[in-house]
Amino acid sequence: MTDQGRRAELAAALREVNTRIERACAAAGRAASEVTLVAVTKTYPASDVVLLTGLGVTEVGENRDQEAAPKAEAVRAAGASPRWHFIGQLQRNKARSVARYAGVVESVDSVRLAQALSRAAAERSEPLDVLVQVSIDGDTARGGAAGDDVWRVSDSVAAEDTLRLGGVMAVAPIDWEPDRAFAVLRGISERLVKAHPYATTISAGMSGDLEAAVRHGATHVRIGTSLLGMRNLLR
Repeated sequence: MTDQGRRAELAAALREVNTRIERACAAAGRAASEVTLVAVTKTYPASDVVLLTGLGVTEVGENRDQEAAPKAEAVRAAGASPRWHFIGQLQRNKARSVARYAGVVESVDSVRLAQALSRAAAERSEPLDVLVQVSIDGDTARGGAAGDDVWRVSDSVAAEDTLRLGGVMAVAPIDWEPDRAFAVLRGISERLVKAHPYATTISAGMSGDLEAAVRHGATHVRIGTSLLGMRNLLR
């Protein structure tokens, strides 16, 4: 497919996604401007990111540093400058690499990871925004902090000068209704904001459940398949 053809394909998908967001916000009595689209571009080439930025997308999500780091460099070299969100499980030994290109790390789920990111972010000119990933069902093997660990991690992030606590992120468990999952996340967010009033971000919702996320206060939705199409791992 030519760049022009791919641009048209992405533009059509973007219009559809934005319409879904607008309708979900209207149904929830919210302004569409309250919800930010994060385009999840994992397995897709840097050329798609460049095209999306040309269509007005400003936030881009990736979940593997070994893919994201060279992609971010290629996008920068092409003259585009989206804000990169790291949304996957992050090993501490990758913290320095991620801190070089990411504007937001959405998947911080331990005090040790927060501390590693804090050290890595010391090389930056501005603090690194951080979201605490919450395990909705308490199964931390899939990533996310649960129970009192949510507050321990949040307080640890907030205490670091090189980090900025933004709020929370979660993925709805497969065996939970999205409305139930995102209602739990909203309750956690409300409690967090009482302790840290500026930490108002709620990153929740993907292609299949963005409407439920918006109903429960999501400020960011992470959209991959509905925007870029079904992933081809051979790309």
